[in-house]
Amino acid sequence: MRVRLVIAIVGITALSEAAEPSPSVAQQTGTSPIAQPSAPSLPPQHAARRITINPRPLLYRRCTDWYELQNRPSGTVLYPQMRCWWVRG
Repeated sequence: MRVRLVIAIVGITALSEAAEPSPSVAQQTGTSPIAQPSAPSLPPQHAARRITINPRPLLYRRCTDWYELQNRPSGTVLYPQMRCWWVRG
């Protein structure tokens, strides 16, 4: 029973401390943060970034197409064929 009483007292004390602002915070600000004028903020300084691009030779596809006769069960059929490869341009 005493353990529960001690836990309850500690809990109530912690809640009351959390609800009230500490005196040191109240003395530092003096007024509410909304009423204080904002200080001019400087943009963060960043080092200039350098991007190096090494272009590779451009490639394109070269294709050759033709028609080929193929024997099918239904008969001979003219069938298109194509072969492609990559070429530097």
